[in-house]
Amino acid sequence: MRRYLHTSVGIIAVALLLLAGAGRLWADIPGVMDNTVTLTAKEGYISTPEANSIYMWGYALDDGPMQYPGPTLVFTKGQNVEITLVNDLPGGRNVSIVFPGQDNVTFVGGVTGLITQEAPPGGQVTYKFTASELGTYLYSSGTNPELQVEMGLVGAILVKHAGPMTMKAYEHDDTSYDHEVLFLETEIDPWVHWLIESGQEALVDNTEWFPVYWFLNGRCAPDTMLPAGWPLLPSQPYNCMPMIHPGDKLLLRIINAGRDFHPFHTHGNNFSVIARDARILTSDAADPTVGSDLAESHFTITVSPGGTLDAIFTWTGKGLGWDIYGHEQDRDEPPLGNFPGPEDVDHNGNGVIDDVPMDPSGTENAEDHGKPFPVVMPDVKDVTLGTMYSGSPYLGGTGHLPPGEGGFNPTAGFVYMWHSHKEKEMVNNDVFPGGMMTMFIVVPPGVPIPMH
Repeated sequence: MRRYLHTSVGIIAVALLLLAGAGRLWADIPGVMDNTVTLTAKEGYISTPEANSIYMWGYALDDGPMQYPGPTLVFTKGQNVEITLVNDLPGGRNVSIVFPGQDNVTFVGGVTGLITQEAPPGGQVTYKFTASELGTYLYSSGTNPELQVEMGLVGAILVKHAGPMTMKAYEHDDTSYDHEVLFLETEIDPWVHWLIESGQEALVDNTEWFPVYWFLNGRCAPDTMLPAGWPLLPSQPYNCMPMIHPGDKLLLRIINAGRDFHPFHTHGNNFSVIARDARILTSDAADPTVGSDLAESHFTITVSPGGTLDAIFTWTGKGLGWDIYGHEQDRDEPPLGNFPGPEDVDHNGNGVIDDVPMDPSGTENAEDHGKPFPVVMPDVKDVTLGTMYSGSPYLGGTGHLPPGEGGFNPTAGFVYMWHSHKEKEMVNNDVFPGGMMTMFIVVPPGVPIPMH
């Protein structure tokens, strides 16, 4: 029953997101925008869609609830950062934070650990560094990481330009974007968590590690599609719901915070990888005019454990071979007496003059303008409809549906799946569908995209 409830709530939430149409904000990725932060390592629980509750450790903001993952920390380039870690973990164990990619990290207080300075039980340590380089970063525990990372002590750091209007991932203009979304990949073996919760840590055997849950931003599908800050998931505040208009550029910030490889797959189009481990792929880093000239085009991408990646994705429908807006077809007749008038244009270059204007958003693919949908649509009585079908194959279009069908896609966007291409990672403890999966939505032009 709970599984059904969660799935239904997820779908309804997507519909509510589309209906809400909140104004666009700078921070598409929710996070803490303060250069002085206190994180508290503590215990708590997370929920999974098939009705499990799992014991976790995580970083909390100040004395708030444990979070999985920890708070996303958003700094601006050049900021002096100060992060104080308070140790409230059970069991009399130390804890710490490491910051891969950040130079000259110094500390105040704490005790010396194997990898970095640690906060002792009930104590604290303060880390300081300058966020000198733009990009996407991981932070995680550097104390007994094979256990503490598994237990949930991970989070993301984003270093951006100062100012709300600078929508560039790096210094180069070809890294500009309209929206951004975080994909923080993790996996867990709940048996390890049960052993820790029940005080049997000595029985934890990493050679027997066998994950059965896979997460994006701390949630398994379909919970990935619930809004950020959903009250039923107090320890999992972040969602993963990418949306764009046709032609928009979406910045994918991908972090592998686990220990396995996850081949993440975007249906519908390739994306351009512009940076790895927060360093732009360029042949001349000193020349900002060169740009990401070493960018790679991929359909599926795997990020190494502990690594990060930035990519730009866009979608226009180009190449489909039909008009996604459902414009009337070319009229096979010559222009009339007022030729050449503004309405007399061979939009798609097929030698036929038509008087159907292009979509005013300016993102329509001219080659497909006016081309018909390539198949005859069957009668609605003869098909089984998906919950996201609006009654029309066209973007923003609606049509008649049988009673009780549809209603979950009120703006008539195009909706399809993004997921790990390891099929076993699309389950929640063997219950399909779930795991490392979400839905991507192409929203019709003019429909506002809410903050993620």
